[in-house]
Amino acid sequence: WLMRSVRDLSCAMESMGPLVERVQSKSKQALLQWVDGVREACCLHRVIIYSLRSKQLAIRTGQCFLLNGFIFLGSILVLKSVIIPSLEWILPGHCRLINSQQPCSFSNILEFYRFLRVGLVQLFYVFWFYPLYIFSLILSNIWYIDIAKYGFFALENYGDRDTKLSDQKEPQTSQNTVHREKPTDLEGGMISIAEQLYSVLLLTFFFMEVYVTGFIPYIGKALNFMLLSWLYAYYCFEYKWNLSGLSLDKRLDFFESNWAFFAGFGNPCVLAIFLFSPLVSCGVMAMLFPLFVLTATGSEADKIVALPRRKWRGAELGRVPIFFVADYMSMRVLKLFSLKSHHQIKENKAL
Repeated sequence: WLMRSVRDLSCAMESMGPLVERVQSKSKQALLQWVDGVREACCLHRVIIYSLRSKQLAIRTGQCFLLNGFIFLGSILVLKSVIIPSLEWILPGHCRLINSQQPCSFSNILEFYRFLRVGLVQLFYVFWFYPLYIFSLILSNIWYIDIAKYGFFALENYGDRDTKLSDQKEPQTSQNTVHREKPTDLEGGMISIAEQLYSVLLLTFFFMEVYVTGFIPYIGKALNFMLLSWLYAYYCFEYKWNLSGLSLDKRLDFFESNWAFFAGFGNPCVLAIFLFSPLVSCGVMAMLFPLFVLTATGSEADKIVALPRRKWRGAELGRVPIFFVADYMSMRVLKLFSLKSHHQIKENKAL
């Protein structure tokens, strides 16, 4: 009986051998792709190169740093280091006594000072920080589009190749890359509008998913960090894919098939959010985001992820459905709107 058990155990170990080797191979391949993604995100020297090639790019990047770094983060620094200490000195919250054994006779006044100090700081947030944050968010998103466009032009004008994914074979010039040819028929225009609407819904629901995962006990922070890394990586590469004219289904397929690379690319982008307070992290991220957009614009992601596959003889990591929940919710919303419009058409016909 003992010999039979040992024999069965050895057979089981031999049958598990290929599976263990396969898991180890996939893990090594995922690790290499993650390292490649981190390295691509940290290629910030491209920002200097592209800025020297394009004056407009240097101006837009400088404006982002001026608005988000100097004005927004500078305002936070002034509040924390100047305004709040000055208010605490003018409106003290504790009684300065020579003899600490005597009770303070100004406790009511000090309580009023404390309330007044907190109210003044909140007014500073309401009438300066929050409007400045909204203004910075809107203006920065407009500038990000210009930064990606000028960076893309800098690549094309100086002869850099493969600014599109390898599965796109139709050449495009710089003008028709940015300003895509308008569809010649109504159907093409409707498809383009539907694709843009679906993309907005997809990223909106994915952002909600990222927010909700942060409240999961124990593993919530880790999941939040990983999903947020994928989200920012997609944002960074989406500018390039839009300029390249890459269809949405190809973007999602390429992104989910190379999830380890994009996780590595997004990790440095999200690191600032977890190192600072929420308000400071927003300013830091708004200041650094255009740099990562430019590194993504100059990245040849399709070639980078293809190198490990040659070593593993074409084996792929496998597609991870990162946007599964967001895709399901987006399709439900689109179907709901399509049903409503269909009913409205029927009602109009009946009238």
